[in-house]
Amino acid sequence: MHLKSTTLIVYNTEVEVRIMKKLILFDIDGTLIHTGGAGTMSMNLAFRELFGVDDAFKNIPMAGKTDMQIMREGLMTHGVPEPDGKLENMINTYLRFLKTEIDNPMRTIKPGIQAVLELLRDMNTPLGLLTGNLEKGARIKLKAFGLNDYFPDGAFGSDHEDRDMLLPIAIEKFSKRGFTFAPEDCVVIGDTPRDVKCAKVHGARCIAVATGPYSKDDLLATDADVVFDSLRDVDRCMEFINRVS
Repeated sequence: MHLKSTTLIVYNTEVEVRIMKKLILFDIDGTLIHTGGAGTMSMNLAFRELFGVDDAFKNIPMAGKTDMQIMREGLMTHGVPEPDGKLENMINTYLRFLKTEIDNPMRTIKPGIQAVLELLRDMNTPLGLLTGNLEKGARIKLKAFGLNDYFPDGAFGSDHEDRDMLLPIAIEKFSKRGFTFAPEDCVVIGDTPRDVKCAKVHGARCIAVATGPYSKDDLLATDADVVFDSLRDVDRCMEFINRVS
């Protein structure tokens, strides 16, 4: 972090006013944090307890998907019928395991995240979440890192199973808090092509970060407005956000 230019950004009134007119929406896994495999482990443990299948999600790609989508794929893959209540039982069991599994030594916060969040909060920039996590699961994960207070609201996998439908939901939730945003006022920050797609399909901007399972080259092949190795370079991140009009 280059303190000099960051300080100039913080105290430049014009820049501050312009950034306050934007809604910055963060993905969680691979973008804000790495849970040390807590999410996958919790789903596997829940599936084993409920249906007697070990490593049920071993061959099911998860990056960028909603939790509901992943769970349904697990049920379908292993031939488990989905009568009323079965998915709800899966969700509740998953959340129970997640509360324990998140407490592991492999969990980390991603580079630059703390500095970017502090800077945006100091500028009174509205911050939210746009994540495939169930809302309760998202809060369990973020609580372990002390990050919940940065994000008063957002759109979650429990709001809609299709990630591409989440941006309008986030905008609607913030409208109930007194904010008025159009999709083009939003910047989605994520680490997968699905994060990029869910932003661009509505005309929002997207910062892609190569801090998850996808390489920088993978993300450069998407429609992301900008791709960073990480958010460690706070100045470059803020410079891009400032250019969004």
